Amino acid sequence: MLIKQLSIFIENKKGHLASITKVICDAGIDIRAISVFDSSEFGILRLVVNEPYKAAELLKEAGHVAKMTDVLAVEPEDRIGAMYRIFDTLSDNDINVEYVYSFVMRNQGAMPLVMMKTSDQEKALEVLKSSGVIVLPKEEVYQVD
Repeated sequence: MLIKQLSIFIENKKGHLASITKVICDAGIDIRAISVFDSSEFGILRLVVNEPYKAAELLKEAGHVAKMTDVLAVEPEDRIGAMYRIFDTLSDNDINVEYVYSFVMRNQGAMPLVMMKTSDQEKALEVLKSSGVIVLPKEEVYQVD
């Protein structure tokens, strides 16, 4: 159920995103989710790809530092308060949410999903599933049509 996410530290300069995504594209690897957190000097590019280990190796060969992290892919209900209920459930179980970002999976009918990193991924997975939250398995997230 845990998804492998790549975190790549990049300078906040023109062309860096293009150079990284070119390495991945040229290898035939599909980017399933992407997010950039930036400051004035550097950024953290977070990627979920269908072949994370291959992508990490290729990025390393191209001179980029890529760290692999486990994240959860959560499908929130399409109603008011859905994210609150997820965050409240985690908080009630002493689980801190470190970051989240959203993306859409087109192969699942344009389903909105949230990638989530918590202080205890295994416990978060258990708590969310037991409270009825849909947590996608990695096979569905990595699947390319």
